[in-house]
Parts: sequence; C-alpha cells; structure tokens
Amino acid sequence: ASGKVIDLINDEEYAPLRNENMTGAFVGKVREEYENILSDICDKCCDTVLFASDQANRITEEILKKYDVAPDFPWEQSRFQSYGTFRHSDSRKWFALIMNIKWDALLKNKNSDTTDVINLKINPENSGKLTENPGIYPGYHMNHRNWVSVVLNDTLSDDAVMKLVDTSFSLT
Repeated sequence: ASGKVIDLINDEEYAPLRNENMTGAFVGKVREEYENILSDICDKCCDTVLFASDQANRITEEILKKYDVAPDFPWEQSRFQSYGTFRHSDSRKWFALIMNIKWDALLKNKNSDTTDVINLKINPENSGKLTENPGIYPGYHMNHRNWVSVVLNDTLSDDAVMKLVDTSFSLT
C-alpha cells in the first residue's frame, strides 16, 4: 500500500515527505502527522494476526486456551521469521511449528503458491495411516516417521487438528 501527501498550493505530491535529507520543523510535522494518520487507519481497520490462514490463527487460539502457550518466532532475522514454534513451558521443547510454505514442498509439483502448515509429532506406527488422509503429509523438513505436516486450509476440522496437537503435546 502507498499513499501521497498533496501540496495544495501546486496540486503536486509533497516531495520533501519522502526525501530523508529534507529536515526542518514543517517537513517534520508533516511526516509526524502522516504517520499518525496511517497508524489511526491501521488501528481502526486492521486486525493483528500471526499467520496467513484463518485456520492457523484459530488453532493458535485453541493452543493458547488449552495449554497456555503462545507461539514464539525464533528466526526473526531470517526468511523464516513468520514461522511460529509452540513450546512446552517447562522443557522449552517444541510440540508444534506453524509455517507458510510452498505447495511444492509437500507435493513436489512445482506449485509456488503458499499454504500454512503445522508440523506435529506422531507415533511412528501411525505415520503411514495418517498420511493417507487428505491434508496430512509427511513432515516437511522433519523425520517423516515421527512428524506430519497438516495443511491449515480447513481440509481437516479444527477439532481433528487439535487431536493431532494433543498427541504431539503428549509425545514431546
């Protein structure tokens, strides 16, 4: 998104706003008020969400309610900055990881569209059976016998995802 501040005297964009080398009381006040207006619009119109998909945000709320665990984002300074880990409060061992990845990572189909997934630990003897279900894949970037990736696009209900979260929580 972008915006413009128009100088009403000449009906043109007020260029000093974008030129960081321009200083002074007036341009400083214009910048301050412009940022205040944008912040006000954001506060009134935008909701803060942690993840791209509605289901990922609902599951996050369910995990918070049930386990009193909010995600942390340990890879702030990298391209994985939006990946959220859910950790046991005592051991700090993680039991879930929500990521936004390309479909190609799951399907090997050259599809560059992205989707939210949650990686969850499973009983290894259930691996083959679980991945036969739509929306459940071998764990992306994890041991495929011990982890699954569940697509968070409402293929599985929130209840079904939370049952897998519960299993992962107890196994970790």
